Amino acid sequence: MSDVTKEQILEALRHVIDPDLGRDIVSLGFVTTASACDGAVKAVINLTTPACPVKDQLKAQAETLLRAIPGVKAVNVEMTAVSKPSSGPERKIAPDIRHIVAVSSGKGGVGKSTVAVNLACALAKTGAKVGLVDCDVYGPDVPMMMGLKGEPEASGGKLIPKERHGVRTMSIGYLLDEDKPVIWRGPMVHKLIEQFLGDVQWGALDYLLVDMPPGTGDAQLSLAQIVPLTGAVLVTTPQAVATFDVNKAVAMFKQVNVPVLGIVENMAGYAIEGLVEGARTGTKIRLNVGGADVVVNVDIEGRFSTVVDIFGSGGAQKLATKHGFPILGTIPLDPRVRVGGDAGDPVTIADPKSLIAQRFAEIAGRVAQRVAIQAHRALPILQ
Repeated sequence: MSDVTKEQILEALRHVIDPDLGRDIVSLGFVTTASACDGAVKAVINLTTPACPVKDQLKAQAETLLRAIPGVKAVNVEMTAVSKPSSGPERKIAPDIRHIVAVSSGKGGVGKSTVAVNLACALAKTGAKVGLVDCDVYGPDVPMMMGLKGEPEASGGKLIPKERHGVRTMSIGYLLDEDKPVIWRGPMVHKLIEQFLGDVQWGALDYLLVDMPPGTGDAQLSLAQIVPLTGAVLVTTPQAVATFDVNKAVAMFKQVNVPVLGIVENMAGYAIEGLVEGARTGTKIRLNVGGADVVVNVDIEGRFSTVVDIFGSGGAQKLATKHGFPILGTIPLDPRVRVGGDAGDPVTIADPKSLIAQRFAEIAGRVAQRVAIQAHRALPILQ
């Protein structure tokens, strides 16, 4: 019997459909190797990013289809994510960075930097090359949250980013005294962002996340003018005052031709758990929360749990429905997030098996999906 041909392998793999892009992996150019020898088939599938959340699913489908080819005795499917040139206009600044994603919010105090830091760490844990630039010049929190301080070194006239937890970072916080305020006008902010993108040795990155100042001011406009952005991730809390301001952020990004990849709802409820010793199953516990009673039942061990919507609920869903972008995930209030941020070890690193860390990992996967979809479109730049 003749050996399996390359054409047979490719024909089988044409039935593997990328669920995000809606096309088969052969026509997408993901199959970089397809060979066979004495019934042993080898295929290499190069994905858009190591953070691809459907990587295992695609591999399993490919293995099943290849084993079904007559004459196949063994199958070896290797999944890679070797960087390819980014689609869209060529960047004069930061040309080796595949995707630049802004993390922004309509107002302050919604946990934008917390989301940016944990999202960067979660993406890095997948094997992606990740950078995080702190453009919140008026409140640079990235150094503390990443456990980094001190001036960065320089080489060849460029700053070398400080790295921890697999994430390369740069912040105005490394360059100024901790107690010194930044009192700058718009042109100075513009110049800083330009330098952080062009005068830092980022190297080849899959993702550069940009932690933006809150609101819709000079920093957002400058970033859109300086480089083409793959998209923006918006962060909000559930209450009306936060979601109201997000509408302005959405309008701003639309005006500068930056697609919104989705929204993260932070502080989405607080889980309360407890134990009533000696209580019987079905005993009711009445909690007074914000002037309203919340009634919960205890279980056979006397334990109870409930989620209190301190900041309301449903705000992100209303925004997603109104503007047509997805909810990337919801993050409940959890003291471990604060502890990790204060200590320089984000919860995705300090407690990776916790529910909150898993939520951030899921959000990272959804961001990777949205970025992959956007990568197949031209990346606009404000003229």
